[in-house]
Amino acid sequence: MSVGAHFAADYATARRLFCDAAAGAGARLESHVNPAATGPAGELLATDLAWLGPAEAAHLLLTISGTHGVEGHCGSGIQVASLVDSDAQPLPPDTALLCLHAINPYGFAWSRRVNEDNVDLNRNFVDHARPLPRNDGYDELADAICPTLWDDASRAAAGLRLAAYRERHGAAALQKAVTGGQYTHPDGVFYGGAGATWSRRLALVLAAKHLARARRVAVIDYHTGLGPWGHGEKIVLHRPASAALERARGWYGDDVTSTALGTSASSDVVGDLISGLAAALPAVEFTNMALEYGVRSVAETIDAIRADNWLHHHGTLESALGREIKAQIRAAFYDGSEAWQALVLEQAIDAQRRALRGLAG
Repeated sequence: MSVGAHFAADYATARRLFCDAAAGAGARLESHVNPAATGPAGELLATDLAWLGPAEAAHLLLTISGTHGVEGHCGSGIQVASLVDSDAQPLPPDTALLCLHAINPYGFAWSRRVNEDNVDLNRNFVDHARPLPRNDGYDELADAICPTLWDDASRAAAGLRLAAYRERHGAAALQKAVTGGQYTHPDGVFYGGAGATWSRRLALVLAAKHLARARRVAVIDYHTGLGPWGHGEKIVLHRPASAALERARGWYGDDVTSTALGTSASSDVVGDLISGLAAALPAVEFTNMALEYGVRSVAETIDAIRADNWLHHHGTLESALGREIKAQIRAAFYDGSEAWQALVLEQAIDAQRRALRGLAG
């Protein structure tokens, strides 16, 4: 079977491939339909999970796809391949594999990073009853980051404002302002939401049901959009000097990066999913990693996110420009070539092997 057979060009096909692979591997399958959203053709959208291995396993490898919906093409393909090839990659004793597929099915189906509420799930795991994180840079640049017009003149004017901010504060500060997360502009990008989303609530319910009984959990959350083409950056979100960060280095190698230490292509963020799972289950030992694959340049990727935000708030999906923008954002987060697919899959399999060895060690 070719590598490309595991990857899908759309959510519906990806879901079918995942469910078929889970059944073929003898995994226990569980599905949860999103009651608040449907797909482009009115189809049901669901998060599915497959459990492979002993029900009471003390060690658990959890893989997650589709946290940022459109990035699910990559993560889904990796999960399908891992299930299809499960016989060739047997699990160690007392260890299980849990594949959480399309935790943000709306974003996957509609080729968006965000969910049905325009919320970035990786900024949503905060305590909304307490004062929310501030992002003064985003507040200053909000109308330049997300202009209400998406023509040449408006984009050029916005670009000048963003460039001026970068000149005054530096490139890292501009990236933080744009991508670090914000809670003041519901129609903006990287919005963390005003409350817990359906995907967040579901993730915590599933964690309590499936993760709480484990002693040690390794989490690999698959992402795309940052870094060199096809390279998987091993982003560890544990705090500096923590035992978990040192454990991740021991498992995955010294090339792991840390957002908190400024060694990652990603800005340091709060409210991410995998940290939220660990915080909800303090009695479980978590070792978390986001595996982030590059596709296009950062500038192209951010431009695609901004364009898609404009389209869904001000544009027309069925227009020529709308179709162009949807193709743009999909291309920014997924390369359908077999060369790219083979590269990301090779690194993912290596990371899974390392995680399983670490869990057993």
